[in-house]
Amino acid sequence: SVQEAELAMRRRAGASAGRILDVQANLAVSYHNLGRLEEASSMQRDVYSGQLKLNGEENRGTLMAANNYAISLTHLKRYAEAKSLLHKMIPVARRVLGETCQLTLSMRWLYSMALHEDPTATLDDLR
Repeated sequence: SVQEAELAMRRRAGASAGRILDVQANLAVSYHNLGRLEEASSMQRDVYSGQLKLNGEENRGTLMAANNYAISLTHLKRYAEAKSLLHKMIPVARRVLGETCQLTLSMRWLYSMALHEDPTATLDDLR
């Protein structure tokens, strides 16, 4: 409730879009930790969308938001959505951050986990 109040206050006070996205990202983590996975995922989607509009796809914050959103999707077992998002964003991360960047590696690992856990994945998908 404190973070929800902070978000409302920052909005009323006219905080920058970037600051509001930061507060939303923190709130989404709290929702996740409380087991409110749908709310967490919805907020992560909003943060990713906001970062994309504010900074474009070739921005570290946008890539981090995409990764966090994909994590929330996999926790909800929405593997197709997670795979689609990561399939789009991993090449961007590889190009912008490099092959050995922790975030790039995290996105690639998450993509492999989404493939592995998806009961509809074919052998060709897994290969």
